[in-house]
Amino acid sequence: MNNPLKPRYTPALRRLHWLMAILIVAAYLLIEQRGVFPRGSAERAAMVQGHFWVGITVFVLAWWRLARRRIDGAPGVTPPLGRATAIVSKLFHLALYAFFLVMPVLGMATAWTDGKAVLVPFTGIALPALLAENEDLAHTLEDLHGSIGEAFYWVIGLHVLAALWHHFGRRDDTLRRML
Repeated sequence: MNNPLKPRYTPALRRLHWLMAILIVAAYLLIEQRGVFPRGSAERAAMVQGHFWVGITVFVLAWWRLARRRIDGAPGVTPPLGRATAIVSKLFHLALYAFFLVMPVLGMATAWTDGKAVLVPFTGIALPALLAENEDLAHTLEDLHGSIGEAFYWVIGLHVLAALWHHFGRRDDTLRRML
């Protein structure tokens, strides 16, 4: 639901957007930089566990954000987008939300089928595994999780470039609505 009378997203939606952006960067940094530490080290395990929990947090916040978006609606873009641009924008946003929801589920499924524990932070307590260990499935899920993650480097980059294009090229209020 677009509301042309509201010039910006609500404060809750703006905070959720930027918090999730920071968490997505953190998730990527944690998993990409785990190789700095040797296999089996406590530091590497902390990086992986941090990646798990950032992903879980993104998953929860995505549902909260979807609920807030449904309640609060979205401000209209001024000047309004053309039909093709509006469709592309909607498709990209759907892809982002699919990413926020699917990637943590794939990540947890990968961990569980690989026999990895997802520990509650600062404890030795593991979340119960909802899937049995299955090495073949774990490899398939890990490959899928990694491939989607790499593809989303591009989607996220395009999202940022689109925001800048709207602001500097098209000179509409798309970016300002989220600031």
